[in-house]
Amino acid sequence: MSKSEFGFEDNPAKPLCLEFANTVSWHSSDTPKEKLTEYSELVSWGIRVGLIGDSEGAALFQESRRDLSRAARVHRRAIALREAIYRIFRDVSDGRRPSSTDIDILNEAVSEAYGVLRIVGNESGFTWTMAGEKGLDVLLWPVAKSAADLLTRGELGRVRRCANDVEGCGWLFIDTTKNGNRRWCDMSDCGNRAKARRYYQRVKETRHTEGTN
Repeated sequence: MSKSEFGFEDNPAKPLCLEFANTVSWHSSDTPKEKLTEYSELVSWGIRVGLIGDSEGAALFQESRRDLSRAARVHRRAIALREAIYRIFRDVSDGRRPSSTDIDILNEAVSEAYGVLRIVGNESGFTWTMAGEKGLDVLLWPVAKSAADLLTRGELGRVRRCANDVEGCGWLFIDTTKNGNRRWCDMSDCGNRAKARRYYQRVKETRHTEGTN
């Protein structure tokens, strides 16, 4: 995954928008666990996924502390955008048409993103860059662009949601397997949970059968 002047080159196998949508654990459960409880955690996430560097992150931290109310507003917008993106790709993975309300939320962010994006030349050809100053909402623009790109390219048909509906994992991912049969967020996590449940069910059924003989 390489950086551009824009700050990020999206990875088709692991799109930024799905990484953002997955900043809630057990998203489909009755008790989802929020990972971005405040603006500073949004910045930390941006650094962790390579969206921004440490120096850019430090600048955003400082700016957010100078204007706490604006940082709180941007944080609320980020969460609203994330939930819209999550619902859009959840519906896509489930074979449903996303709601117009969620598409409108995404379109608003996409409009802002493309309003600041410019194409510039570099040594290898061309890339994206941002015009003007980078405010507190700078992290939302590449996320919105990533979601728009995923909705309009071939990988959309490979968007999947973890099949662990019993516990409500809800993790979104691109199925890169040759046969397109990946079911779990991770075989070592929900995959193993499913195997354990199947094993327990077989043991239970065997004991019940033996007890009736």
